[in-house]
Amino acid sequence: MADFEKAAEDAKNLSQRPSDADLLVLYGLYKQATVGDCNTDRPGMLDFKGKAKWDAWNGNKGTSQEDAKGKYVTKVESLKEIHGWDIQRCDQQTDLTLLQDGGLH
Repeated sequence: MADFEKAAEDAKNLSQRPSDADLLVLYGLYKQATVGDCNTDRPGMLDFKGKAKWDAWNGNKGTSQEDAKGKYVTKVESLKEIHGWDIQRCDQQTDLTLLQDGGLH
């Protein structure tokens, strides 16, 4: 799905950093779209970031990868309207590298 790959790139070029809640939604949908249902154990009780990410991904359990891609594209489009999108930032690294390495920063 070409729209999904474009949305993943666009998400890295938002003019402003989205809220942690929005980042978690993106993370969960991205993981569901690229991997499918959560296939790891929930992190330990002191790994707050890991648990939040796991919960975001596991919250999409049962959603098809294609549906997750569509929801991801829709979410990115809404964030572009809210936060703006800066084509000039395409070559810069942002806090949204979670979309490639799976980690919130």
